[in-house]
Amino acid sequence: MTAAAFTPDSRYAWFRLAVSLVLAVVGGIGLWLAVVVLPTIQAEFGVDRAGASLPYTATFVGFAFGGFVMGRVAQRYGIIVPVSIAAVALGAGFGLAALAQNFWQFLVIQAVLVGFLGSAATFGPLVADVSQWFLKRRGIAVAIVASGNYIAGAIWPPFMQSAIESYGWRMTYAVLGLICVTIMLPLAQLLRRRPQFHDTASPASGGVKGGLLPRHPLLFPALVLAGLSCCVAMSMPQVHIVAYCADLGYGPARGAEMLSVMLAFGVISRLASGLIADRIGGLATLIAGSFLQMVALLLYIPFDGLASLYVVSAVFGLSQGGIVPSYALIIRDHFPAREAASRISTVLTATVFGMALGGWMSGEIFDLTGSYTLAFLNGVAWNVLNLGIALWILYLRRPLRPLRPAIA
Repeated sequence: MTAAAFTPDSRYAWFRLAVSLVLAVVGGIGLWLAVVVLPTIQAEFGVDRAGASLPYTATFVGFAFGGFVMGRVAQRYGIIVPVSIAAVALGAGFGLAALAQNFWQFLVIQAVLVGFLGSAATFGPLVADVSQWFLKRRGIAVAIVASGNYIAGAIWPPFMQSAIESYGWRMTYAVLGLICVTIMLPLAQLLRRRPQFHDTASPASGGVKGGLLPRHPLLFPALVLAGLSCCVAMSMPQVHIVAYCADLGYGPARGAEMLSVMLAFGVISRLASGLIADRIGGLATLIAGSFLQMVALLLYIPFDGLASLYVVSAVFGLSQGGIVPSYALIIRDHFPAREAASRISTVLTATVFGMALGGWMSGEIFDLTGSYTLAFLNGVAWNVLNLGIALWILYLRRPLRPLRPAIA
């Protein structure tokens, strides 16, 4: 193939995107299995609700650190290396978790093998890699690969719940480990080619060919904090919807269905936001998504009927899908392409920390109050912080007005 075949937005770029999406969907199993198995783990090991939330939190803490480390590995050696490691680690992690004899063994396996070495490589590093292969369609391309973990959350939980009820959680873990190895390891070999680097901001964000938008010294730390805060808010329904439905008497199966509904609509939102971002830019997309997520979180408080929860979960999914991919687009608008893998992975690591922190905080708030109402309000408060940061970045981008001449 000629060099032109490997340029941004080429056929090869779309093929690479398709492979990356499948890897993200399969690798995303590790993120959602801990959510579905939460009530089962609580009964199996005799822990309280906060304790039962720890495997999810540990997975996401490992996922967060792994995203940062694997992003740097990808920047140095190419994406094939961290994705291959992930395939082996997920297979081993699920297999060993199925043999765990106590809660702490299970917790460590989730954190190290499933989170740190496993699923981490299939999010931030893949998003950063795909962003290098697109310019005109960067928004939708990033949104598609970032949808992988949402698609995983939409399709896997019902099957997981059914398998757990039919065969037990240990057998379910073992089978999923085999699935990860057999699918991911061969696909990783298709991503051997390294990307070229293009320091160009998206035209939708006001960029010009060959140039980046100016940046404030605090822009990158602000994006890290924004990533953390939006996902503390986002984690409340995503982590606790299964347990919330069980508490309300609807059963964990209904909660797993709601999680699937939420994440299925999140996929729709993420893809639509990618198309929108290609027109209005990543920052405007972030602001819109953050505001809508805040509204959706508030709707959970008064509406707790079964039908209402299905509707609100769909609304929540539609509101927040475009938030996380927007950070990758903002980074590509302001920072050199050679720094994309490490910077995007760092900010997406912060989003994962937010999910881990928010999942744990919500469990603690429930244990202290016996209700999820304050947990939803806690999410709203973190969402306000996220929206404030996004508006501050918008303020920094404002055109500078010329100074008026002094009046004599």
